[in-house]
Amino acid sequence: MTQQDLASLIDHTLLKPEATAEQIDRLCQEAAVHHFASVCVNPTWVARAAQRLEGTDVKVCTVVGFPLGASHTEIKAVETKRAIQDGAQEIDMVMNIGALKSGDLEAVRRDITAVVEAADGVLVKVILETGLLSADEIRIASEQAKAAGAHFVKTSTGFGNGGATVEAVALMRQTVGPDLGVKASGGVRDRKTAEAMIRAGATRIGASASIAIVTGGVGNEGY
Repeated sequence: MTQQDLASLIDHTLLKPEATAEQIDRLCQEAAVHHFASVCVNPTWVARAAQRLEGTDVKVCTVVGFPLGASHTEIKAVETKRAIQDGAQEIDMVMNIGALKSGDLEAVRRDITAVVEAADGVLVKVILETGLLSADEIRIASEQAKAAGAHFVKTSTGFGNGGATVEAVALMRQTVGPDLGVKASGGVRDRKTAEAMIRAGATRIGASASIAIVTGGVGNEGY
């Protein structure tokens, strides 16, 4: 895999609460230079990122219901619509983890469906927070995301218990089949790890250490 092939699969991410305007501008500049798939930023920075990236091949991704997934479904839908209005081209939503663990699969699916409908064709990735789930729960969550019309399943927020693992990515890919994307995020700091995730079935990598990944270095993961 060439450096550019790898870069095209990476969401260059900065979700730290203390991120500054200057850091967001630098993130966008780096993404444009390396031709990353997208920048992933908190909703308050979407409009700025969209302005900075206008005319480039880099998309703007943002998060919804982040990082806990415990917002009301209606709030997630409103967040989604506002983000797209501001220029977001991809939505990474956190599923209702508590509902999944309670066995309320209808609530899980309804929550995701509401965001997919609010996105109105804009790509939606569902963050499962796999570090909090058993293998069976990962499988069930992936099934619900697919049934609700999501376009991707994603491992982690980067703020929860553990990040992406090869085992979780492989299970997610096995469950959703070839039609949905799988995003590995959380703890991916170098090229070797990124390529292992891709071999396991990931079609997107979420990382703040994106430049280190594509240049063969090692970065400090920290969204």
